[in-house]
Amino acid sequence: MLDVQDVEVSYGEVLALKGIRFTVKEGELVTIIGANGAGKTTILRAVMGLARCRKGTILFQGKDITQTPPHYRARLGIRPVPEGRKIFPDLTVAENLLMGAYTNSRHISALRMEESFALFPILRERQRQVGKTLSGGEQQMLAIARALMAEPRVILMDEVSLGLMPIYVEETFRVIRDLHRKGVTILLVEQNARKALAAADRGYVLETGEIVLSGPSQDLSTNPRVKKAYLGGT
Repeated sequence: MLDVQDVEVSYGEVLALKGIRFTVKEGELVTIIGANGAGKTTILRAVMGLARCRKGTILFQGKDITQTPPHYRARLGIRPVPEGRKIFPDLTVAENLLMGAYTNSRHISALRMEESFALFPILRERQRQVGKTLSGGEQQMLAIARALMAEPRVILMDEVSLGLMPIYVEETFRVIRDLHRKGVTILLVEQNARKALAAADRGYVLETGEIVLSGPSQDLSTNPRVKKAYLGGT
């Protein structure tokens, strides 16, 4: 589904990504964990086309999209759930969902909205409520539902647990696991390494712009280096 090959991204003179390589297969839930500032969000920005690759190649379903503009990547089925939710604060819940379905027909949009309400019943109750009045957890549900409205081929999730109360963290990861069981392909960037590894099939560890470890999530969870740095172990 997604193949990132030797990608470098820089911000001015600062090299944020240093020749990283990773893959995401169809139907997989793959996580990238790392400390704040390691470059996790930059990876997602590169995949979305919002950060220019200085070197390397990004393949999506075998097609080179390294120079493809962001709006075209969205039409190909690459959809983000951005850090901080980034919902439209002055639009209603229903209007936010329709913004995620702008490439759909009206009939398909209506079907997808019903599916979103079935997945997140609270959004049905709040559908006429403006986004900025929702709780942080409800906004996160809305951001995920908005990404699902266009039937994405892959969803890029960025720090979905950041700033949420524990009860909403649990709910968010329950939804992620449910989506994974339904076959949705997910690339999850997350500081909460314990939750991310528990949900994912495979994982990569990013440190200062370089992938230093990779493997099945269960193996990474028991790796002494990962336990000490990210899981609070010794």
